[in-house]
Amino acid sequence: MKLNINGEVKEVDDAYADGVLVWAIRDGLGMMGTRYGCGAGICGSCTVHVDGVATRSCVTPVAAVVDTEITTLEGLVAEDGSLHPVQQAFLDEQVPQCAWCMSGQMMTAAAFLEQNNTPTPDEIIDAMKNNYCRCGCYHRIKSAVAVAADTMATEKAGGIA
Repeated sequence: MKLNINGEVKEVDDAYADGVLVWAIRDGLGMMGTRYGCGAGICGSCTVHVDGVATRSCVTPVAAVVDTEITTLEGLVAEDGSLHPVQQAFLDEQVPQCAWCMSGQMMTAAAFLEQNNTPTPDEIIDAMKNNYCRCGCYHRIKSAVAVAADTMATEKAGGIA
């Protein structure tokens, strides 16, 4: 079976056809950026983008995404190797501790900021509220999303701060 992941068509063993996307990505393709957490679509650690929408891959059937564009954490990195503003902000703000939730946090933030790159603090909290962090880094997550939003807004404005 073929999946369009990070702009490339990738062949995934048909054994994953009846399963969920997280295992096709991790086990079938060896892409470890997408994390497995709760297995019930609750925690958010498995979040990827499906056609630009933040999607919980642990409850998304592979069959449902065959004709879609899937983006994983690895796919946020630019062709020149530079990190996405969200990825860079999470590093700069020193968000990760155990990193269990970080890929899902970043994927949720990236999808949110594509829709709203000038969010208020309350909008950030609302957008991120369904991603759990075992370490309780919510203040730093909120800060990183705000920093990424500023970077993305500046980029969209042509680099004018």
